[in-house]
Amino acid sequence: MSQQGAALQTYNNELVKCIEDLCSKRDELNRQVQQEEEEKNKLQNDIRILTEKLSRVNESLAKKMASRTEFDKTIAETQAAYMKILESSQTLLNVLKREAGNLGKATEVQGSSNT
Repeated sequence: MSQQGAALQTYNNELVKCIEDLCSKRDELNRQVQQEEEEKNKLQNDIRILTEKLSRVNESLAKKMASRTEFDKTIAETQAAYMKILESSQTLLNVLKREAGNLGKATEVQGSSNT
């Protein structure tokens, strides 16, 4: 019977050691879970902050792109109007030269007939 008691005691000691080992492993796993939960919370907060920042940048970018489009439109319209002014100036200059030439010829013809 004492042999059975000794065996029972050995089994009990091994069982207690196994339970302690399991508890130690669980505690280590629990520590890792807590660390990862903290990391997860930090990352979620970072994502929230970056999402808000991205939203603000997108809004600003959209406004600036709309302004750039307005600049492009104004520049194109101004350049087109300026080209029309240049064309009109060229036409006016040509008409003026032709008329001046005609007036010069008319003056020469009148000057010759007066002599």
